Amino acid sequence: MIYRAIGSAELSLALFAHFDRRQEVTLCYRRAADGSWCVRPDPFTDDWDAADYAFLVQCLRRTLERGGAVFGAFAEGALKGFCSVEAPPLGSRGQYRDLTSLHVSRELRGQGTGRKLFALAADAARRMGGEKLYISSHSAAETQAFYRGLGCTDASEPDAEHVGREPFDCQLEFAL
Repeated sequence: MIYRAIGSAELSLALFAHFDRRQEVTLCYRRAADGSWCVRPDPFTDDWDAADYAFLVQCLRRTLERGGAVFGAFAEGALKGFCSVEAPPLGSRGQYRDLTSLHVSRELRGQGTGRKLFALAADAARRMGGEKLYISSHSAAETQAFYRGLGCTDASEPDAEHVGREPFDCQLEFAL
């Protein structure tokens, strides 16, 4: 696997031709009435169509235009994982840098690709002046196990825009 920065000129639908986003979700983290997390069945399939990929390409280009970073994991020249970090600060003191994406193609999940991409994102966020990564994370139990296994914790300052956009996401942070 080759890990490297992705430039704006590379960002196109063709880049994602060999990337499989599909995720069969069965268990999700949900907030209980007392505010604690519980894991409960909430089955659905998460997948992207051509319109989702087109929107993603626009978002990743915007990330780069605003000084952020995009990294990819490539196997035999094909993109198999990617992450993005935004440069504009978040939080009351500007302490966060936003990890806006971290995805690994279905056939490579659980093999360390996500951990390596996360490390690249953390390094980039640190170079951008961040104290913490902010993660509005998918609530799937396996996704939460991944992030919490890396040392992520509940965000001390949940971002209202993220919460409003994805109310079922888990708002996390990672100290850099």
